[in-house]
Amino acid sequence: MTDVPQADAVSADTRLLELPAGRLELTLAGAGRVVVLLPSLGRGQEDFDGIAPALLAGGLRLVRPEPRGVGRSAPLSPGATLHDMAADVAAAMDAVGTGPALVVGHAAGNWVARVLGHDRPDLVRGIALLAAVTGTSVDPEISRAITASFDHALPAEERLRHLQRAYFAPGHDARVWLAGWHPEVARAQRRAREATTDRAWLRAAAAKPLLYVAAAEDAIAPPPSEAELQATLGPQARRVIIDRAGHALLPEQPAAVAAALLAFARDLWR
Repeated sequence: MTDVPQADAVSADTRLLELPAGRLELTLAGAGRVVVLLPSLGRGQEDFDGIAPALLAGGLRLVRPEPRGVGRSAPLSPGATLHDMAADVAAAMDAVGTGPALVVGHAAGNWVARVLGHDRPDLVRGIALLAAVTGTSVDPEISRAITASFDHALPAEERLRHLQRAYFAPGHDARVWLAGWHPEVARAQRRAREATTDRAWLRAAAAKPLLYVAAAEDAIAPPPSEAELQATLGPQARRVIIDRAGHALLPEQPAAVAAALLAFARDLWR
């Protein structure tokens, strides 16, 4: 493991972990109870920069593994599954000795969070899903808009239309997500999802407390009722709805998302 000091807006430092599956970049910040942040499809840890200061001010320690293929993390290996992606997160947590943590998965990151809870329950105190699809499939029309959103071969204005359709509430400026995409990473993560054929990990709230942070105007994952959540995810699921937000959620309502996570963290370690 190599420590690479790195100063940023939240006084973080970066570590490079040498793992059997290849190097993994990991950013750490803060002290206190641990929160692990897992970003969405084809996107990196920068998406959490808007909520990180509030979480740190709330007395939490942030563990932020960069997805494979992003930054200095080696690409996903051919044939990888969601279990392999979760194993990377577990290896990062073991390397820094986090103990049981609150694991937060945004959008597609929710699958990795749930698999981690299933495969390594010793590392998970609770799970938070942000704008998450509760199953493993997405409406084909919306899936096409997602793909077009990160297709750099398309004109920016066309990509913006798809970003607005899939990710942002009406009236919000989708230009903030024109950058930050890693198309090869997105494709590799989709292959990993498709290669994951077991489903035992889906009901994450059967064994762990789970907070579902819904975006009120989410075109990809419309907010389910709490009863639907508990039927799908398990009896320990509860729901918070963030108004004026779509599937992107983090750039749209960072303060509300941070507040929901801080409240959940307080309950987990009450």
